[in-house]
Amino acid sequence: MSSSPYYLKGSPLTVRLNSVVGWLARHGFSLAGTAEMSVRGRRSGQVQRIPVNPHTYDGGQYLVSARGHSQWVRNMRAAGGGELRIGRKVREFTAVELPDAEKLPILRTYLEKWGWEVDQYFQGVTAKSSDEEIIAAAPDHPVFRITVGK
Repeated sequence: MSSSPYYLKGSPLTVRLNSVVGWLARHGFSLAGTAEMSVRGRRSGQVQRIPVNPHTYDGGQYLVSARGHSQWVRNMRAAGGGELRIGRKVREFTAVELPDAEKLPILRTYLEKWGWEVDQYFQGVTAKSSDEEIIAAAPDHPVFRITVGK
């Protein structure tokens, strides 16, 4: 049994597709609501950019890490926020990580909207899974509530 947090590294094709989706968002083309997120690296101090699927639930906005405890998640924990960009529209935000006990409705609705893209990273858990199955998967998928600055 591994003691490392869950993280599923992207394949070379996925990495390439992510760079295209990020480029499109940076140039004003959002695919189904995608945006490019920028967050400062916790060690390098360099800005890291990654395409994300901002998710709205019950009036709140969230970022979900489908792949698990990725570098952007670790950087977000250290930075406490970042920027979302679609074209020239840049929105600064602060982020607070949710405890596992609060993730169920966000993960379920996220999977309902984005499952076509992310189900493969949830190890068999889908929007139709039981509450118990989603709760069991929650520790593997960090969720941040974001507050966009004015």
